Amino acid sequence: MLVLTRKAGERILIGDDIVITILDSRGDGIRIGIDAPRGVKIQREEVLRAVTEANLAAAKADEGDEDRIKAALGLLPTAQQATSATPEPEAEAPAEA
Repeated sequence: MLVLTRKAGERILIGDDIVITILDSRGDGIRIGIDAPRGVKIQREEVLRAVTEANLAAAKADEGDEDRIKAALGLLPTAQQATSATPEPEAEAPAEA
């Protein structure tokens, strides 16, 4: 890792098309500006980590999730559907006199 000391207004060049400018230093933090081509991804590590963790948590299926989804889509009979699906006995026709 290259470690540099820079002052406000000074720049760091990465390759031919990325420029990092030190904008300001306040207390325990600094403000930087980054000029890079649109195709270059610039991401904060803590945000990327949080999104990755959220995606992993969302991908884990709890037991019963599949059945709840199928029931919601009408692909799996629910308990209420199962009881109403049993045919009721037919009423007897009135006897002819």
